[in-house]
Amino acid sequence: MTGRRKNRRPVEGRKPGQIPAWDRDSGHLNVVVDTPKGSAIKFKYDSSHQMYKISHLLPPGTVFPFDFGSISSTLAEDGDPLDVLILMEEGSFAGCLVQVRLVGVLEAKQTQEDKTQRNDRLIGVAAVSRVYETIRTLDDLPVRRLTEIEHYFVSYNQERGRKFRLMGRFGPARARTLIQKGEKRYRDDQGHG
Repeated sequence: MTGRRKNRRPVEGRKPGQIPAWDRDSGHLNVVVDTPKGSAIKFKYDSSHQMYKISHLLPPGTVFPFDFGSISSTLAEDGDPLDVLILMEEGSFAGCLVQVRLVGVLEAKQTQEDKTQRNDRLIGVAAVSRVYETIRTLDDLPVRRLTEIEHYFVSYNQERGRKFRLMGRFGPARARTLIQKGEKRYRDDQGHG
């Protein structure tokens, strides 16, 4: 036996490297880390070169508080994959696939150069996390931790000349609906609508 599971067949029409939003077996969300926890460098995946590149540097003393990733088979309103902040005790690395339990979303609008669009931040817990294993919704997080996360996104965008306005905190059901819309937007964009 080569280690492959017998019942697994490649999904028809899937391009190499394309990962479905949801893991079929566990039901967890598949998130690819773009920028690891503790990094002062924001990385972004460059699909034309099939590798990560530096997007920008954060100001001195500023780092990402948690792994920040994306769901490759989705599209947000800004044309990028949906973003996910991954709560986990340690950072991983760019390109790492992390299975995540979705716990909610910070719905927000972002304004840059007089153009405003939605830029929601999904929040999830790494399935392997021990520290966050009891977290099921945003309400399970300490209020201070959630406020710190919100403040991070506001200041991160402000430093880049953008305004990030929080519209509300919502639970996993609302977050799941946003992902379903992102999956549909992705399929439509790929011509599989």
